[in-house]
Amino acid sequence: MTRQVFEYDLPERFIAGTVGLPGERAFFLQAKSGRRVTSVALEKQQVIVLAERVEALLDEVLRRSGGAAPIPAVATGPEDVLPLEVPVTAEFTVGALALGWNGETNQVVIELHAPLEDDEAEVPDLEEDSDDAPDVLRVRLSGAMARAFVARSVSVVSAGRPPCQFCSLPLDPAGHICPRQNGYRR
Repeated sequence: MTRQVFEYDLPERFIAGTVGLPGERAFFLQAKSGRRVTSVALEKQQVIVLAERVEALLDEVLRRSGGAAPIPAVATGPEDVLPLEVPVTAEFTVGALALGWNGETNQVVIELHAPLEDDEAEVPDLEEDSDDAPDVLRVRLSGAMARAFVARSVSVVSAGRPPCQFCSLPLDPAGHICPRQNGYRR
């Protein structure tokens, strides 16, 4: 089977979103340019880690450039609150994430790779393609787009079930059995 490479250079939208009710949500990343839309499925924790790493990368680029890099310090403009484009059909489930900064184009590069089929295979280096590598969604974002992605991701993740004040585990609508309260319902 041939490898699929989904590339988006400064897409109209690159967002995190969910399908389903809190507690049963499926997480997706979606890139859109014109009529072309690509969605990939991933875990909530992967969304959290990606948002944290993108934020850290942007802050580090700003620090190293002395503030000269074309990156806003915080997300600017209105937040994208529109839902995912439907139908949401995942091209693959994300197995590995790669992140980098292209200093020549002043863009954040995010690669989302499908799981490796062979234990011996390796994910290729950032922005390199190999025929035997897994499918990949490669997105290049400006600093402002990357900040907007982080803001939306944090918003989507925090829209789930609220955490228990004692154990930090998510609360179900009927409460939960709290391990910090010796099994009593809260």
